[in-house]
Amino acid sequence: MLELLVKFDEMFDETSDEFISAISVRLRLEHSLVSLSKWESFYKKPFLSKEDKTDEEIRFYIRLMNIDPDVGSEVFHRLQEEHFNAVNEYINDPQTATWFSEDSSAKRNTEVITAELIYYWMIAFTIPVEFETWHLNRLLTLIRVCNLKNSKPKKMGRAEAAAKQRTLNEQRLREFGTTG
Repeated sequence: MLELLVKFDEMFDETSDEFISAISVRLRLEHSLVSLSKWESFYKKPFLSKEDKTDEEIRFYIRLMNIDPDVGSEVFHRLQEEHFNAVNEYINDPQTATWFSEDSSAKRNTEVITAELIYYWMIAFTIPVEFETWHLNRLLTLIRVCNLKNSKPKKMGRAEAAAKQRTLNEQRLREFGTTG
């Protein structure tokens, strides 16, 4: 969860017809499948695309990330560059210790990822629906782990096996300081 402190220099309270000075509002935000799904429902386009988003679209996504009820819309209009930077950093954070070794020969998936596709993956791997509130990158990592664990191991070709063995032998020679 990301917490942001949004400061108001001065605000007008319409109910009491008075000015209120120097208040702060704490926003608690979650980058999750839930917020992604709501954003895609509203804009009718994939959130996880390389296409740039407008300031309005970003501000609306931050509003959907908010997990506290009763936060007025004026709070989201007071967001500054430092808030947007913090949100971007949070969205890009992997949120996990899991890492993957990249296979350069593997085909890149060019499929457009939408909320419905992620829900499909959750159903296919019997991931509980409660995980839709996890940080999105963590959920996608879990889906990738499930996919890797459920797939058959790729057989190594002769040339690839020989190259791997040669690399291991060279590493061991250096490590133990022997000549073979």
